[in-house]
Amino acid sequence: MKINFTRQNTYLLGVSLFLLIFVVVFSFSVLIPEGKSYRIKKMELKKENLELKQLTDFSIEKEVILQKLQGDNLHAIKAFDTEFNSERFIKQHRSFFSALSVSKSIELENEDGFSVYEVNATSEISSPKSFYNFLEAVNKSDWIIALNFPINFKREGEMISSSFTMRVYNNPKETNSSK
Repeated sequence: MKINFTRQNTYLLGVSLFLLIFVVVFSFSVLIPEGKSYRIKKMELKKENLELKQLTDFSIEKEVILQKLQGDNLHAIKAFDTEFNSERFIKQHRSFFSALSVSKSIELENEDGFSVYEVNATSEISSPKSFYNFLEAVNKSDWIIALNFPINFKREGEMISSSFTMRVYNNPKETNSSK
């Protein structure tokens, strides 16, 4: 039995064998090594995506907490940015005293990044209750004020003279032009 191969079949068989050998060599030399590195990179990508998701969730959680704190403490944040004005202070708190005077504020050295002013105030009150009402009003005022002790009270007839010092805190204005 004789097998006849035509020239066309021989060329077809040769090209098929060449392509088969090319595919086998290509897959063992390129695809399989790259497949291993692909799987490794895929696992690294999954880990990084998981870490990104965790950090994004953490960031969102902290942003929500920040927004809540800013909302709850909006008055205090605005108070730190308000520059102290002694005339305005006297206008706001004059009703608690029969006479109120505030001496010029002395700028002290900055504390923890805040500008600090020391203000000496003397006043005349008719009863200690009005002074306590003043203290409550200071807590709700437009500035961050700390009253320094001792607060000196001196009785003069029907009136009580008081003198005390206050520290007024505010954020220094930044001169950074990149804002």
